[in-house]
Amino acid sequence: MAFIDAANCSRNADAAAASDAGVAGAGILLSFIITAGLAIALSSSVIFGEFRGRNSVIRRKLLNSYSDSQILQGIGIQSVGLAKINSLVPYHFFLIWMLSLLSMATHNATLLALVHDYRRDWVLRWMRQFLMFVNLALSCISGVFVLQAVSKGLDNKTLPVACVWVVDGDGPPATAGLSYVGTIAVIAGNVVIFGLATWYLHNRSQKFYKLIQIIGLALMTAIAIGAAIRIILLSQAFGHPSIKLKDEGEKTWSFGQLLSMLLLIMPLVSVIEIYRGEIQVAAPVEDEQTRVYDGELQDNPHESTTNLVKQ
Repeated sequence: MAFIDAANCSRNADAAAASDAGVAGAGILLSFIITAGLAIALSSSVIFGEFRGRNSVIRRKLLNSYSDSQILQGIGIQSVGLAKINSLVPYHFFLIWMLSLLSMATHNATLLALVHDYRRDWVLRWMRQFLMFVNLALSCISGVFVLQAVSKGLDNKTLPVACVWVVDGDGPPATAGLSYVGTIAVIAGNVVIFGLATWYLHNRSQKFYKLIQIIGLALMTAIAIGAAIRIILLSQAFGHPSIKLKDEGEKTWSFGQLLSMLLLIMPLVSVIEIYRGEIQVAAPVEDEQTRVYDGELQDNPHESTTNLVKQ
């Protein structure tokens, strides 16, 4: 089993590698890209709709569903990649890392648009915080593996990614400087964005609120577009892989690939039920409005207790 067997670091590093449709199949990649595109488009619609005083429950519900799906799939595929480091080649591992960037961009864009919904309920708020942290931790660990592979010139080889800590490699090529700096910048950027997202999620201040939304949305859009282009150009399913693969299994549309695409339809079912009135969803709440006690400490608990006693 790939999870238990030790990595074979003595094999030919230039030999053809087996394809892996489970992490780099056409349906898997396309579902991540489409979900990110839909979520960012919906986030833009919600944010600019609020600027005009128009709130849509249906758009918010659809956006939240796509975001939840994307972040869970991102955590899942990164967990699979790290579990298979003894058999997964750097090419597939890099694609997984790019998918994690799509996941990060998706849930951060959603956070910008639905922050009032998360602030309203402390359970939703801390659940979102936990998922953001897990996604960041997995992405940073994967980024360190990618950085190590680039620094040793093993990113275009077919040795298991675990071998980057064992094999010396030939060193990075002369043109690897940009990739090396870019990888470090992405890892550091993820940490900075996580810190800003955490502050934005828990901070009640309304200063520069709209400006933060616009700048953040533009940044998340740029990250998603960059990651999607990299995936399309590098993957066997849509572009030209950086290594030689034994077969074209990543282009085959199996049931697993179709299932990934069909899952995109699931959030639409809830939207139809809301539209038909079968499911009731709370309307958006602005920060300036009075909130019902949500289980956390209030700003002045002694004053609240005194008022209750007087009544």
